[in-house]
Amino acid sequence: MKEYTEQIDIYAQLLKILGDRTRMTIFSLLKVRELCVCELTDLLEVSQPAISQHLRKLKLLNVVKERKNGQWVYYSLREPKENERMLKAIIEHLPDLTDALKELDQKGISCKI
Repeated sequence: MKEYTEQIDIYAQLLKILGDRTRMTIFSLLKVRELCVCELTDLLEVSQPAISQHLRKLKLLNVVKERKNGQWVYYSLREPKENERMLKAIIEHLPDLTDALKELDQKGISCKI
């Protein structure tokens, strides 16, 4: 029973973190491509500190990764491991937010120098 309890705890933690609408939206956007905080701030119309807190929770859960490029930090989804079936299923069923990112590109919002 103990081995199952540990797995259930992992699932419960994943669902709790992703159960927030903003974090799920960030997760969906990162499925399309990597983004920086300023792009997420513009897309979601949420403050930079709030976006950073959501990203911190996603990083603690180890479902997103970060890449630093100069002063900018870019976030993307971490590729799920073979045994992470629930995470794979969630990613597979996320809505495609490509159109939202096209709007961002048309506005010219970017952290790139």
